[in-house]
Amino acid sequence: MSEKRRIVAVIPAYNEETRVAHVITSAMEYVDTVIVVADGSKDGTPAVAEKAGALVIQHVDNCGAGAATMTGIEAARAMGADIVITLDADGQHDPHDIPAMLQPVLDGKADIVFANRFGVRNRIPFIRRVFNGIGNILTFAVTGKWVSDSQCGFKVFGPRAVREIDIRMSRYEFCTEIVRESVQRHWRMKEIPTKVIYSEYTMAKGQSFASGVKTALKILLRSFLR
Repeated sequence: MSEKRRIVAVIPAYNEETRVAHVITSAMEYVDTVIVVADGSKDGTPAVAEKAGALVIQHVDNCGAGAATMTGIEAARAMGADIVITLDADGQHDPHDIPAMLQPVLDGKADIVFANRFGVRNRIPFIRRVFNGIGNILTFAVTGKWVSDSQCGFKVFGPRAVREIDIRMSRYEFCTEIVRESVQRHWRMKEIPTKVIYSEYTMAKGQSFASGVKTALKILLRSFLR
């Protein structure tokens, strides 16, 4: 697989020194290189990630998940990546789902693949289902495209998407922006059911209601400005 196409995993990380190493080592089973973008981390995330075998890029300040993801994708492009996988640093996504996520791209049937945490029997907290539903509705309102798990950070970008993706929104609203990019650029889209691991830690790191409202307003505002 890796002999034909260069596959790079991009992991945005903010203060994830206790979690990121396991994500890196698991992802390395399926990719050629792992890039960790330490997004203004104040803990040992950069050192832990480097020790685990990742290429580490550091943002001096916390710029947001969208900005960190784009930094990683740009670095992957510079390395000659054909395919880029993005996933969270907190262990919420299972890297062992990477082969299934890759398959539609490797088969030439998709330019971008979205993980769908709601497509299998995952135990997802009610509040997360509510936030995801709101995000999906907003994404549909802005893009005209329904994606079952639009706010999930686990995605695969095929060669065309790697070349063309241009994320401008710096924080959580970037997930909706990626759907809009997919629609505007006429990328072939697929969704793949994946596992998700929720814990008190990952729940605490999620968006609050207030930040969710701010994200929604940014999505709607910028949809008219772009």
